[in-house]
Amino acid sequence: MPKITYHHPDGEVDTVEAPDGTSVMRAALVNSVDGIIGECGGQAMCATCHVYVREGAGLPEISEDEDEMLDCTTEDRQDSSRLGCQIVAGRDFDELEVDLPATQN
Repeated sequence: MPKITYHHPDGEVDTVEAPDGTSVMRAALVNSVDGIIGECGGQAMCATCHVYVREGAGLPEISEDEDEMLDCTTEDRQDSSRLGCQIVAGRDFDELEVDLPATQN
């Protein structure tokens, strides 16, 4: 089963298993990982699931919608910024490590 490791700004780490087809956002919500809100429910319309993907993930290209929403994040956008709702276990990765921003509002 794919694994996602969430690194919090305070150094805490949460690692969860995510069934194939589960987004990084949904896996965080289901497993009560603090730092992901997911206000829009995964429609790439709110940027409250912003994450910084650690190097070497080999994820697919960012879509136009995701790229546009990443300009609306509370924390600064970086080259590694992605929306957790757009990254799917099994399809896009088997193991993934992400850093969570300090705020998502």
